This record gives sequence, structure tokens and C-alpha cells, in this order.
Amino acid sequence: MLTTFDPLLRAALGVDLTRPEAAKRELELRFDPRGAAAIQLARELSTLLEAGSIANRGELPVRWGRVAKSSEATHDFSIDVVLMNGAGPRHAHPLGELNYCIALEGTPSFDGEPPGWVVLPPSSSHVPTVTNGTMLIV
Repeated sequence: MLTTFDPLLRAALGVDLTRPEAAKRELELRFDPRGAAAIQLARELSTLLEAGSIANRGELPVRWGRVAKSSEATHDFSIDVVLMNGAGPRHAHPLGELNYCIALEGTPSFDGEPPGWVVLPPSSSHVPTVTNGTMLIV
């Protein structure tokens, strides 16, 4: 299953999170949320979700699950997957956070951002919120 996340992990390597808009542009160049690889990834993640292999803890509006802890195999990223259709708990990101968001139902946004990459800089905090539908967030 870990290989499913490889395109996202490779895209994230070396991205500077201190400038979120520039980071988002770079991520979109490396892994286009509208491209063929993104469509294939969405299919694979939907299959894993339906099988109960990801985002299998809790209940909506927030279901979550850890795929992998930070390790050499994950290029030192931890991988969490969250299924959301509302608000989650406030939390902080001392090192920043990269989110790859996939629309599953409706026309959802994550913290006001459309499907695709959402970047939170180091020392940020937020109440993660999906509105107008359901998203799968890696």
C-alpha cells in the first residue's frame, strides 16, 4: 500500500513550506492534481477507502488513520489519511503540513481551498474544515 503514496512523497521532497503559495505552485508542477497520475491515485485511494484500509478510525465528520510513521521509506514524512465532511479539532504544525485533497462528493473545499495541494507553513495552527462536500485528505 505504501507505494500508492510514492508520487505524493516524491513531489513533496525538498519543498520549502515557509512560503505556502510558492510551495503549492511547485507541488502542482511536480504532481498536477488535474493530471492522469492524479486520476489514477484518486482511484487507488478510493479503493483503499472502500476496503477499510485507510481513514478507518473515528466517524464523520472526521475519519482518520495513520498509514505510516516518518521513516526512510517515506522520505521522512509521516502519512495520515483523513476523510472529512465538516470540522476537525484545532491543532498545530510546528514543521508545517502538506495536504493533498481529493473531492469525493459535492464541490468541497479544505480550509477554503479547492481539491489539490494545500500547504500550511511552520508554526501554523488551524481547525481543519471541509465545506460543501466530502474530501479525502492525505
